[in-house]
Amino acid sequence: METDLSRLAGRRAVVLLSGGLDSATCLALAARAGARVLALTIDYGQRHARELEAARRLAGAWGAARHIVLPLDLRAFGGSALTGEMPVPKEGLRPGIPVTYVPARNTVFLAVALAWAEAAGAGDLVIGVNALDYSGYPDCRPAFIAAFETLAALATRAGVEGEMRYRVHAPLIALTKGGIVRAALAAGLDVSMTWSCYDPTPDGRHCGLCDACRLRRKGFTEAGIADPTEYAACPTP
Repeated sequence: METDLSRLAGRRAVVLLSGGLDSATCLALAARAGARVLALTIDYGQRHARELEAARRLAGAWGAARHIVLPLDLRAFGGSALTGEMPVPKEGLRPGIPVTYVPARNTVFLAVALAWAEAAGAGDLVIGVNALDYSGYPDCRPAFIAAFETLAALATRAGVEGEMRYRVHAPLIALTKGGIVRAALAAGLDVSMTWSCYDPTPDGRHCGLCDACRLRRKGFTEAGIADPTEYAACPTP
């Protein structure tokens, strides 16, 4: 696992781009580093599908060499408030893995990103996971990222034949949410283009009360930067 994107200069890199603040920050950092960005967005049937349009705008704004929005409907499996009918929690951040966890989501996403990387001759994958200010998802931890790099070496022809050493870059993994906001602005990202809310209001605003909204607001508060987001309710961490 790597956090420094400077080695991406002049290289193809598959960047997982959801349209949220974290993934958009990774997009900006990779583009600033001089990577030839292949942006990958997964349309997995998420209830907050508004983030897909944010991803399209961001990929265009940052000059992605190619942007794929791949349909992969995880609603067929269910098991999450983001892909099923159970309500999104809005009582505040709590210990444990919340019902917004989508089973094996980052494993699935990285596997798809790896497939594109191998097909495109790219050895670098970039993902916006964070292990400090996050919702407790198990697939956001350094151990998971390290294990996936091992898998990539064993599961691909390019890896087995020694043609490619795959690296998973997680530049935000050790940052607080405030640190992510600062990194986003330092990279020149227009944070108002990003979307975080798990349960948008009918009039298209961030709900303000889900975990994603609370973490977003927390980041701007900690960074001491005005939050441009329009919330339907005032979130607290």
